[in-house]
Amino acid sequence: MMKRLLATLVILTGLIGSGGDVWADDFKEGVKAYNSGDFKTALRKWKPLAEQGDAYAQFNIGLMYKMGDGVTQDNAEALKWYRKAAEQGHAAAQNNLGGMYERGVGVTKDYAEAVKWYRKAAEQGYVFAQFNIGLMYKRGDGVLQDTIAAHMWFNIAAANGNNAAVKNRDTVAEELTKADIFEAQKRAKRCVASGYKDCY
Repeated sequence: MMKRLLATLVILTGLIGSGGDVWADDFKEGVKAYNSGDFKTALRKWKPLAEQGDAYAQFNIGLMYKMGDGVTQDNAEALKWYRKAAEQGHAAAQNNLGGMYERGVGVTKDYAEAVKWYRKAAEQGYVFAQFNIGLMYKRGDGVLQDTIAAHMWFNIAAANGNNAAVKNRDTVAEELTKADIFEAQKRAKRCVASGYKDCY
C-alpha cells in the first residue's frame, strides 16, 4: 500500500509540477488510468510518449516495471526506462537508478555509480537523493567516508522535510566535534544558497 501511495505521489508530483505542452492529453489520461488501477491503459498511453523521449513517461514506465503494475515485474526493464529518464535530468529517475546500483537490482552492484546518480538528483533538490547521498558518505560506500559531508547532506534533507535525515544527522553529530558540526552547517548553507551546485 505504501509503495502504491508513493508511486501515485511521484506521478502526480510530476504532473502538478509540469506546464505547457510537455503534458499531452495522453499523459494525463495515463495518470488518471494509473490512479484508478487501470495499469494497462496507463502503459498504453505512456509508452508512445516514452518512446518519443518524454522523460516523465519514461520514469513512470520504469516505475511500473519496478513494481509490477500492469506488467510482469522486470528490474532490467525498469533500469532501462529509469536510465532513459535519468539521462534527461529527471531527478526521481536519477534517484531510483542510484538505488538500483546501490542494491545491485537489475544490474551489478556499483556504489560509485549509485553516488553519481544520487548526486545528480540531490543537486536538483530531490530530497530522497539528498538523504541517500548522506547515507553513502556516512558508510563510505562509493565515496571516501566523510561524516562532515554526511552531516551536511542529512541537514539539507532534514530541512527539506525528510524525517529519517534528522535521526541520521543527529547520530552522525555524535561522532563530530563542535568545529566539525560548524563546518558541516557552513557547507550546508553554502550548498543551499548555490542552488545545490556548491556542495563540497
